[in-house]
Amino acid sequence: MRDRLHLLLLRLYRRLPRWGRRRVVRTLAPSFTVGAMCFIERDDGRLLLVRHVYRSRWGVPGGLLQRREDAAVGARREVREEVGLAIELLGEPRVVVDAEPQRVDLVYRARPAAGADPDAVAPGSPEILEVAWFPREALPDLQHETAQAFVALARAVGDEVRSAELPPDRAGVHDR
Repeated sequence: MRDRLHLLLLRLYRRLPRWGRRRVVRTLAPSFTVGAMCFIERDDGRLLLVRHVYRSRWGVPGGLLQRREDAAVGARREVREEVGLAIELLGEPRVVVDAEPQRVDLVYRARPAAGADPDAVAPGSPEILEVAWFPREALPDLQHETAQAFVALARAVGDEVRSAELPPDRAGVHDR
């Protein structure tokens, strides 16, 4: 009986116009917030971290994307708003999904843009208390989300290195 009902509902769904199908999905599916965050590295290897007024641990510049905003545009906007730095994004973002708070983070690697002065960074938003560059070997306590994102980036870089070491016919295929 349950399978028949499910099949009937799928047939009805198929007949709905596109806007109707979208409304059904948006009503039934869980909603997540989507944000972008940037791990910005200077030429000397130091990472830019920020401390928010409402958090005790350090994080990276970033925030929620605006409705219909391209993720890369949003990432650059957030960095510019929070610390006043123009950046260049490096490669594609890594995706971190945190199911409990229903949050999706697009995590970018970045560097200061050509002509930008990385030493001129300063809090540019009321939500930023402090801004500092840290060597990787001396990072302060990180926010949970930042630590998760850092691990995702480290794994991705490790995968890229392993792919580069494999013969071309094995690139992208790893034994796990």
